[in-house]
Amino acid sequence: VQLQASGGGLVQPGGSLTLSCAASGSIFNFADMGWYRQAPGRPRELVAISISGGSTNYADSVKGRFTMSKDNANTLYLQMNSLKPEDTAVYYCSINSDWGQGTLVTVSS
Repeated sequence: VQLQASGGGLVQPGGSLTLSCAASGSIFNFADMGWYRQAPGRPRELVAISISGGSTNYADSVKGRFTMSKDNANTLYLQMNSLKPEDTAVYYCSINSDWGQGTLVTVSS
């Protein structure tokens, strides 16, 4: 499927953003789904992942602040609260072996 990520932007520390990842087809309940991010000069890292529709695991750095969810159709979300400057990165969604194009999140005052 083709994935279109959106929702990034500039936000102040402590603020919130919700990223969306729209798939061109239905997201089956047993798909592998995840969000990743890549900060400048750093490798891509896992943010949140659900394998085969199971429970979601989060990176320690975002646990308690970020929540991944999906609707009943074709959109995956990442709700991000209490954002910190170190959350600044390009965020990518992934469903099975497909990737979105990335959306930039900048946390700065």
